[in-house]
Amino acid sequence: MITPLGKKAPDGRERNRPAAALRYGAAWVAGAARTADARRAVHAFLALAARTAHAPVTSRAEQDAQLVVSELVGNALRHAPGPCGLLLELSEDLARLGITVWDSSPALPLVHERDGTRVGGHGLFLVRSCSRALSTVPRPNGKLVTAEVALRSL
Repeated sequence: MITPLGKKAPDGRERNRPAAALRYGAAWVAGAARTADARRAVHAFLALAARTAHAPVTSRAEQDAQLVVSELVGNALRHAPGPCGLLLELSEDLARLGITVWDSSPALPLVHERDGTRVGGHGLFLVRSCSRALSTVPRPNGKLVTAEVALRSL
């Protein structure tokens, strides 16, 4: 199920969140997620941020965010058997985009170093290269993988 941008349920943290901060979430049943949908969500979210929160984003930053979300959602589809989800969060200072993907696999992702002779396995290296931070949090039914992409120079 994908919730259109702008239509979200309050999560109890909204009272303490500044008006400029934006969040978007989507959840998919097993096999229903597509990386193209996640990239479109990033594009729409950043366009909404530019209009409503006055947080313009460079095309480079948007491309980095789309690459990160493609890799994280792609990994969830490839390596986790069940449902998955996406959370996009604009930082309070409007300078960073948090991209969190959750999936049902307990296996923690491995970042392989660059190896020109290896086919595949470069996705998380690219994510780490495009991100200010990358973290994984194990959960009882899977894990959360979060990357933070800079939207402007800090």
